[in-house]
Amino acid sequence: MEIERKFLIIERPSLLSSYPAYCIEQAYLNTDPVIRIRKQDDEYYLTYKGKGLLAREEYNLPLNKESYEHLKQKADGTVISKTRYLIPVDKPEFSPAFPLTQQEAGTSLTIELDVFNEPFRPLILAEIEFPSENVANAFLPPSWLGEDVTYDPRYHNSFLSRTKGYVF
Repeated sequence: MEIERKFLIIERPSLLSSYPAYCIEQAYLNTDPVIRIRKQDDEYYLTYKGKGLLAREEYNLPLNKESYEHLKQKADGTVISKTRYLIPVDKPEFSPAFPLTQQEAGTSLTIELDVFNEPFRPLILAEIEFPSENVANAFLPPSWLGEDVTYDPRYHNSFLSRTKGYVF
């Protein structure tokens, strides 16, 4: 299960280059259900994602470079490329409106900050994966994160791949 919230950002974190990062390229073979191929640095994957916005099934299968390149030629829409920065949140804050277990309250999280390349520039999205829906709902984002766009399907990469670029 992938349990994830997405946010626009108010400001880029300083010293972004000090965080670990991946170069990602991904393309979609299908968007309903989502079937995606991804190159992440020198690793290749085929991913199936079920329906849902906050929580949905996700299965990743390894590919080799040759399979990725072959499938990329069959992809629909625009290929997405971006740099993903991994920003740790060692002591996340949570709303008391969602009671958490002691284990859930001690969860450390990672903000995956995606800085998109053309034609999606200047889009920057922050994604955070959670161990449960309860933790996801309780999470209070840091002040540099802006609007929560988890339930806006326009910010799903599968939707973006069907456009010519970032326009909203």
